[in-house]
Amino acid sequence: MDVIASSANPLYKQLHKLTESARARRQQGLAWLDGEHLLEMANNAGYTLERLLLAESALNGIGAHWRARLSATPANCFSDTLFRQLAPVETPTGIAGLVRIDESPEVKGQEFWVLLENLQDPGNLGTILRTAAAAGVSDVWLSRGCVDPWSPKVLRAGMGAHFLLAIHTGRDLFEVIGQFPGKTLAATLDGSTDLFTEELSGSCAFIFGNEGAGLSAELSALAEQRIRIPMPGNMESLNAAAAAAICLYEHVRQKMRAGTVR
Repeated sequence: MDVIASSANPLYKQLHKLTESARARRQQGLAWLDGEHLLEMANNAGYTLERLLLAESALNGIGAHWRARLSATPANCFSDTLFRQLAPVETPTGIAGLVRIDESPEVKGQEFWVLLENLQDPGNLGTILRTAAAAGVSDVWLSRGCVDPWSPKVLRAGMGAHFLLAIHTGRDLFEVIGQFPGKTLAATLDGSTDLFTEELSGSCAFIFGNEGAGLSAELSALAEQRIRIPMPGNMESLNAAAAAAICLYEHVRQKMRAGTVR
């Protein structure tokens, strides 16, 4: 296999744009998956791996394994220097792939949704996606103001959750709320109901807002219930991902108590 060693190579330029730009990812319909774990998760979930990308030093190790496993998938090898320049992590594993993404998937379920308004931090979004997948959420809806869920940083924080969820991007959450058949709950600091006293054992959609500004008043007003997480300590607020985890797992806890999930 030829080794690409020049940054003037057209494929290198294409991939560099892909790892750096949400616009390029939308235009190409592709996302960069770094490392075996994300490749494994995507492959097991039936996602199409469009291209396998290898560092020269990985060509005869994990590279040989994945080339044999994905024998019909085009593969390219880069010098270690160029691969490090492409990889969005400090210590790349030497293997990556391109996956075809769908920003408008079909609705996966009607029981457990998460709606996110203008979430900006990639680590927060990836962590929320990971928590949502673990808690059994089927669909996550992102407003137009959210960070790109297919960015390398979000994918890394999500640890494969992307391939277990239907992720709907660039959506009008005012319309989405009206589509959900169950209870809609806006998480706010001034919510009228304590999270732990609210009945959550049925179908629930939780709505979370921006890290700094929280939920907009207009969106919050459309929810059936505005809930708050009690904070008996002296902190004014919680990290967005931490707040989401508490809410989602209170729903899981109540469903377990009701015997509808194990």
